[in-house]
Amino acid sequence: MTTSSQTWLQKLQEQLNVDVDYMDPEFTRSLLPFVPEDMTSNQNYVHQQLCHPVNEKLLLDVAKECKDQGWLAIYTRMSVLMCQANINNIKGRVLLQTLPSYAYDTEKTVEHARAYSREFDRVGISKDRFCLKVPCTGPGLVACAILKNEGIRTLGTAVFSVHQAIAASQAGCLYISPYYNELPAHSDSKFWPQSDDPALLHPMSSRLIQILEAYAALYQETNKEQPFVKLASFLSPAEAMAAGEMGCHSATIGDKVLGQLATLPYEGVKQPGEGKPKLSHPYQRNPFTAARLQSLAQLDPLTPQWNGKAVRADVDYLANGGAELDKANKADEETRKRLSDALESFIGSEKRSQDKIDKVMASV
Repeated sequence: MTTSSQTWLQKLQEQLNVDVDYMDPEFTRSLLPFVPEDMTSNQNYVHQQLCHPVNEKLLLDVAKECKDQGWLAIYTRMSVLMCQANINNIKGRVLLQTLPSYAYDTEKTVEHARAYSREFDRVGISKDRFCLKVPCTGPGLVACAILKNEGIRTLGTAVFSVHQAIAASQAGCLYISPYYNELPAHSDSKFWPQSDDPALLHPMSSRLIQILEAYAALYQETNKEQPFVKLASFLSPAEAMAAGEMGCHSATIGDKVLGQLATLPYEGVKQPGEGKPKLSHPYQRNPFTAARLQSLAQLDPLTPQWNGKAVRADVDYLANGGAELDKANKADEETRKRLSDALESFIGSEKRSQDKIDKVMASV
């Protein structure tokens, strides 16, 4: 970090909680004196760390120990052990994602979440130090409701729409993770709506503002806790700063952008907008949205023909095994496509991890 002036990362920390979206302990320690709030992950990051030379012996030992239980038992234990290696480098929770291939199967999602919970308990990580990510499908969020009753907190992930956010509230999720950029944008720049003022100009900003305002309204109207918004999928430091201006509770940021934020000197006069200092509770701000962004609540660049009607909060999206949520996901083309892309990417990494573990199992 620079010592001569405040960095973008230090400024962003004043506005929200900053998480590391990466599992490598050495990278997390390299950020000192900055200490992330949470550590998030997904199947892509788990596979990357599973293949890291530093974990080669650990994987071999776990494979020997759990060989008779199958590849998933090894995968689950390894994922938790890799979280354990990083938990002392963060303040809050480590997050793992249930298998994306189970995204439309409530029973299997619950079963895998319970397996994670048992492994966390085995290594002495209590329920207040971990959270499980579950894709925001109908069956996935039904699983989240079941898990909450068992004391296992969840994050509804792969969120692209207001109706998914409301469903996550109904499921009792602790967090949601909207993706600011769709998954293909990380490998193909034609999908990235690059901008120097993403808070105002990024096509996902409108939906994010609507999600945040919906949660703030529900919190004020019902006095019930709403999921905290942990924005994800950033491709530039400017997008991370936009999360602060829009009023997100936290931002989970990958290694590249986090490294950039830690070295950029912050000059407020050069910023298109600036977030407010974080409050003790993120939904107590009134008015919630910054004046220059308020018009976004009436727009949806991802659906130009949108009729401007707010998503109803009284629809039971979890009824009939989550059928109403799946219906709404399919009806919104952007949600359908982006959710499918995310699951396809994560399932690909899941299968690569299974192949690697199968080979290790065959060698022991």
